[in-house]
Amino acid sequence: MIKELDNRAQTLLKTLIERYIADGQPVGSRALSKISGLDLSPATIRNVMADLEEMGFVSSPHTSAGRIPTPRGYRLFVDSLLTIGHDEVASIESQMHTLEGNNQQQKIITNAAQMLSSLSQFAGVVMTPRLESIFQHIEFLRLSEKRILLVIVSPNGDVQNRLLITELDYTPTQLIEAGNYINKHFSGLALTEVRQRLGGELSRLHDELSTLMKAAVQAGSDAIEEDSEAVVISGERNLLNVNELSSSMNSLRQLFDLFEQKTNLISLLDISSRANGVQIFIGGESELVPMDDMSIVTSSYQVNGRVVGTLGVIGPTRMAYERVIPIVDITAKLLSNALSYQI
Repeated sequence: MIKELDNRAQTLLKTLIERYIADGQPVGSRALSKISGLDLSPATIRNVMADLEEMGFVSSPHTSAGRIPTPRGYRLFVDSLLTIGHDEVASIESQMHTLEGNNQQQKIITNAAQMLSSLSQFAGVVMTPRLESIFQHIEFLRLSEKRILLVIVSPNGDVQNRLLITELDYTPTQLIEAGNYINKHFSGLALTEVRQRLGGELSRLHDELSTLMKAAVQAGSDAIEEDSEAVVISGERNLLNVNELSSSMNSLRQLFDLFEQKTNLISLLDISSRANGVQIFIGGESELVPMDDMSIVTSSYQVNGRVVGTLGVIGPTRMAYERVIPIVDITAKLLSNALSYQI
C-alpha cells in the first residue's frame, strides 16, 4: 500500500495523522505547510491532500476545510509510517513494577489490566489464561449410587469440586484406580490436553473406567470455565472521557454493550492469540470492532513458551499508537514472565 505514495505524500500523511492524534481537530493545508518540514506551498499541499483523499487515506468533514485520517489512513500509518523511539520504550519499562513479586495468578492478571489502563489512559483488557485448567491431583469420592464427587486440585492449591451423575455404580476400588491412573500419567497437564490423550491411552483399560475418566475430564474443564472470568477489564470509565466514543446515545450504547456482553471482545482476543506480536484492529475495517472510532491494540502472552491468552488496550482510533503499542508489547512480555515464574 505504501508504494502508492511518494515520500512527500507519506510525510504529509504521517504529519497530518500525528497532528490529529494530538489535538483531535481537522488539519488544514496551511498548518501542514508549517509543521511538515517540507518546503511546499499550501497550494501544493492541497493538491497532495486531494490525491490522498481520492485514494481513501483522508477525508474532509463537512464542517471544516481541514482533513482527518480514515481507517485506511490509520492502517497505513501503523503498518508503515509509525516510529517508536527507544526513549518511549525505556519510559514505559521504568513504570512497570506492579507485576513483579506477586505469586497469585488472578492478582497478576488484574494488575496487568490495571497497568494497561493506567499507562494508556484508556481501557485495559486481559483474557484469562487457559492454563487455569492445569491440575495437580484428581480424586473421586463416592457419595451414593451413581453419584460421585470429583475433586480437582490445581498446582497452586486451589480446589474445584464437581458432582458427576454416572450411568454405572462404581465401586470405591474402581474410583481409586481411575484417580491413580490420571494422577500418574497426566498430573501437571491441562485438562484439555488430557482429553486429547485419553482416547488412545484408555483403550487398555476397562470400558466403564474409560467412560468415567472422560466424563471427569470434561466436567473438570466445565467447572473451571464456569468458575473463572473469561476477560478482566480495567478503566472502562476512561473511555467516557473520549468524545468520539461517548458523544451520542448510540455511541454510549455500543460502548456499554461491548463491556456488558463481551462476546465480540472475547472473539477478537481469541483471534489475536493465534498471531505473533502486536495486532491492531481499527474501527471501520474490522467487523469485530463495534465502533468506527475505536481501535484495539492486542498481543498474545505465553506461559513456558505456550500461548495461553491475549491482552490489549481499547481506545479511540485517535490514540497515540507510538506509545500504546510498546505498552501492550512490554506488558505481554512481563505477564508471560510473571505467570511462567509462578507455574
